[in-house]
Amino acid sequence: MNAGILRGLLFAVALIVLPHVGHIPPLLSVFFGVLWFWRFCGIRYPNCLPKGMAASVLMLVGIGLLVAHHRGEWGIGSGTALFVTALGLKLLELNKPRDVYLIAYLGFIVIAAQFLYWQNIVAAVYGLSVSLLLLACLVAVNQHGRLFRVDVLRRISYLFLQALPMTAILFMVFPRVQAPAWAFLNDDKHRAQSGLGDILEPGAFDQLALSPKLAFRVKFDGAMPPKDQLYWRGPVFSFTDGVRWRRSTNAHAKYYQEPLQVSGQSYAYRLLLEPQAHSWVYGLEMPVEFDDSLRRDANYQLLSRVRSEEAAEFKLVSYSHYNTGRITRSEYAENRQLPGEPSVEVESLVRQLHGFDEAPERYLNNVLAWFRRQGFQYSLTPPLMPDRPIETFLFEAKTGFCNHYATAFVYLLRVADIPARVVTGYQGGEFNKIGRFLEVRQSDAHAWAEVWLDGKGWVRVDPTSAVMPVQTSQDSLRDERSEFGEAGAAPIDREIRDSWSDLKPVEQFWNSLEYYWQRWIVSYGSGTRSDLLNRLHLKHWQEVLFGLLAVWLAVMLILAGMLLRPWGKRDDPVVKLYRKFCRKMTRLGVERASSEGPIDFAQRAKVHCPELARDIDEITEIFVRLKYQRADSDGDFRRLRRKVSGLRC
Repeated sequence: MNAGILRGLLFAVALIVLPHVGHIPPLLSVFFGVLWFWRFCGIRYPNCLPKGMAASVLMLVGIGLLVAHHRGEWGIGSGTALFVTALGLKLLELNKPRDVYLIAYLGFIVIAAQFLYWQNIVAAVYGLSVSLLLLACLVAVNQHGRLFRVDVLRRISYLFLQALPMTAILFMVFPRVQAPAWAFLNDDKHRAQSGLGDILEPGAFDQLALSPKLAFRVKFDGAMPPKDQLYWRGPVFSFTDGVRWRRSTNAHAKYYQEPLQVSGQSYAYRLLLEPQAHSWVYGLEMPVEFDDSLRRDANYQLLSRVRSEEAAEFKLVSYSHYNTGRITRSEYAENRQLPGEPSVEVESLVRQLHGFDEAPERYLNNVLAWFRRQGFQYSLTPPLMPDRPIETFLFEAKTGFCNHYATAFVYLLRVADIPARVVTGYQGGEFNKIGRFLEVRQSDAHAWAEVWLDGKGWVRVDPTSAVMPVQTSQDSLRDERSEFGEAGAAPIDREIRDSWSDLKPVEQFWNSLEYYWQRWIVSYGSGTRSDLLNRLHLKHWQEVLFGLLAVWLAVMLILAGMLLRPWGKRDDPVVKLYRKFCRKMTRLGVERASSEGPIDFAQRAKVHCPELARDIDEITEIFVRLKYQRADSDGDFRRLRRKVSGLRC
């Protein structure tokens, strides 16, 4: 086999496996690297390749590594490792064209497996490029030529362009499976992780505040709310043991709930949610209208009916003013729950601020004013508060993050017998001027309080704003994150940060590309398909599908008829010359059988006409090269014509 094709194929295989190095066990990565290097050396030293017993031992080693690491667990990671190991072992048997075909098929499977981990533009371009390189290897092997030739590049371009229209039609029209076929597999360690968790405790937001990872994108159909009103509602926490807060056990209960009364400005928007492990959807307070794929629990949190670990887009409408109405007795009780008797300091503070005889609204304002008077500070790096975190925060540290303020505020309200709870989610976001959408990142994670007031329902109160306006606190948080880095490293020079800020338009342009890629490609589903067909004035997509299939079938039948009818065929000039050669050999007494190949016929013809052996060999060699190796050479064709014409019977 051509050494250039082998090198190209090995290079393609290395590129195929490279994205999976971080997802398969390190020992298997090393094992594959050894096999790959062994086969690469075998191009120059074929005798060094393992055979027989040695190959069997290597196969057993690969199986042993798979079993030892995964121990019977079957999932995305173990399946990928299996295919990568099989690909490495098959490289050692790479000797014939059929081996190239099998390696290529395995390679395409491993390429597809990378999209189980990434679905961004870079992964798509990378996968397509490697696929084209693999396809070029197949074409080069089939044509018995070199890898990087004009005719090889032309052929793979033709194949790609021919497949593109049908691929686009199938992608746009055919429905997509909402739950992936591998969802039942036990592979939690590769599952995407959401920023917010089921438990709220001191330090829960520390890592999120350092994370620039995208949480979701929002594109408003019209006007966007003011920045200080951008509260994206997530999990609600009602129960506490004094340190940790947990979600309400009644959140999913089907008990009576007052209809939500809304007023004020309405905001219609599309929310493109990044992959996550939970079914939470972060709607702008307060979401009223939403897709059928969503539901709202008793705490007014949006949940997806089908959990998906892929990007998903939802259409929502929220209102700026709302009234949740009355609450049930169980809600009233659970949102006044205390972990035990409050300390003397807390009781004294509540008595000082409330007196247990004033209206709840006045007490709220007194608590917020007390935060301002006592010199509380907002910081990303508050001191540790392992024991009695609320009392430590209120009377000693007086420095904390948003979750410290929210939990302490709710606790002070509950001591005063006022129903309150903690709400987590995200606040604000960064507006992308190029794509005209809002980017909300994990660093925008926020916690605030909700207080139930008679006649008003659940009312949002953000105690962090008593110390610093929310948007200002988010901006200062970004500055603090830039100074401390991911793990409290040395401060970054201001000039370097200013130079990076000059690249902000480039970053926003790339983020815009990513947004539309996620929206129209990755999260493309029934809703996006319906919107697209509506824009094309094609509401009944089933009829469109059958119409396209009918047109495609008609075109195929017409092309088949044109190719199969006798008058539509045109003889290949190379074949015509070879037939002329066969007729001359028939006159010499050597008739070619209909099932006889050119090489076998040449061997038999040379036995009967040894004096023409040289001419027969040359004619056969040129014919095979032109007909079967697709050698596009005018010189060969002229020489064949001259040889056949000069052959004397």
